[in-house]
Amino acid sequence: MEILRNILVASSLLLATTASAQSGQPYIHDPSTLAECDGKWYTFGTGSGGIITEDGWNWKGGGVRPGGGAAPDVIKIGDRYLVIYGATGGGLGGGHNGRILTMWNKTLDPQSPDFKYSTAIEVASSDGMEDNDAIDPGVLLDPTTGRLWMSYGTYFGNIRLVELDPNTGERVKGNEAIDIAIDCEASDLIYRNGYYYLLGTHGTCCDGVNSTYNIVVGRSRSVTGPYIDNVNRDMFHGGGKMVIAAGDRVCGPGHFGRTIIDEGVEIMSCHYEADFDQGGRSVLGIRPLLWKNDWPVAGDRFKEGTYMIESERRGYSLELSVDFVRMQGGMRMFGPRDNNQQQEAPKPVENQKLQDVIGTWPSGNINVRIGDYMFRPHQRWTITAVPEAGGYLSNPYFKITIEGTNRALAATADCEVTSVPEFTGAAEQLWRIEQLTDGTFRIMPKQIPGQEGINKRMVLYSAGDCTPTLAEYDFNSDNSKWNFRNH
Repeated sequence: MEILRNILVASSLLLATTASAQSGQPYIHDPSTLAECDGKWYTFGTGSGGIITEDGWNWKGGGVRPGGGAAPDVIKIGDRYLVIYGATGGGLGGGHNGRILTMWNKTLDPQSPDFKYSTAIEVASSDGMEDNDAIDPGVLLDPTTGRLWMSYGTYFGNIRLVELDPNTGERVKGNEAIDIAIDCEASDLIYRNGYYYLLGTHGTCCDGVNSTYNIVVGRSRSVTGPYIDNVNRDMFHGGGKMVIAAGDRVCGPGHFGRTIIDEGVEIMSCHYEADFDQGGRSVLGIRPLLWKNDWPVAGDRFKEGTYMIESERRGYSLELSVDFVRMQGGMRMFGPRDNNQQQEAPKPVENQKLQDVIGTWPSGNINVRIGDYMFRPHQRWTITAVPEAGGYLSNPYFKITIEGTNRALAATADCEVTSVPEFTGAAEQLWRIEQLTDGTFRIMPKQIPGQEGINKRMVLYSAGDCTPTLAEYDFNSDNSKWNFRNH
């Protein structure tokens, strides 16, 4: 482990300074929790740099964080940003003599006239001999008390918890560190629904496609613990419920961060130690964050494909408003007329084909409705990424077309939905698809004709069992929620 950490010194500095615009594949290691500043999102990594996105999807270099070191975190408190990082430790330079420092800035934009970091203040340290390594800080501003907490540490010893002053960024005088976990590093604290959650990164790092990093969690009713997992194991004795592991040709997720986009819309950030499709490089990962029985778990980025779009309200399907065309075939009998008579094996009934019905559809715009799903062509939607149109945190925008055609779902100026004969790339034909914390999805047009700016509130909405429209997003209503079924 220590040899691998030495490898990190050179490689992570290179990654942090050479990141370029990528569609969801920015290069970084040990990223901080995402921070929004003046309409842009920032994350900082090991080294001195950081990466920035204006749309949530296309990332580029340009973030500035002095001090070097490793594994920073960032949090906005009032109108300032507190940046915290490990100056040494983690085996870097051959030892575990770690120091953690904090500093403030009014903005994260290095082009702003207000951009100036304050002098760094030490808030924790380790002497290389004790059962702790002062590195990998994660911070939580407790929404119930306003108190500021920091967890830190690596596999070399315990994960510790200390209290900081949210006004100065200094350690609260007389505060003694509390040991709260072992067998993990890159910890983070979050709060939700009466529980404090301790996220820790388990496994091995810094070995590319051979890294076994994964993120585990325990929870407690008290910020000081004990943090217990789903089978009643204490994280101080090696417990932890899995949040995210390797999958989809990326491995080694570590350095958890939580970002709340909207009510019921949350994401988690991390890095993947290796992206197999990016030459095994370390990249930023952004995934939906789901909550199941009050436990966090990583959702999946939405993937292209052909789906039934199912309303959570009733379970009916989004479809074109065209005449239902009956199919031929199928068994009409309930059983054989003569038990002694040999019966022919039943022949499969083929799905209705697009070419058999498309001639009955109008040539112009066709309204959409919601109805019983019957495997019909007017109910099957192909969803395809349009990365050149930008995106949002977790995905690019998508086009939604009837399978086998270029007929596209579109928003209208009067906040209704229709289908147009051809996809043109217009903003009202681009869709944002986000998985919600309960596992369902919201579907939003990028723009509504006649309205300025990116749409941030209006979603595809089931106004009635058969009536789709656009309306204000409401997480507490199933009218706002949809599922994608691959029938």
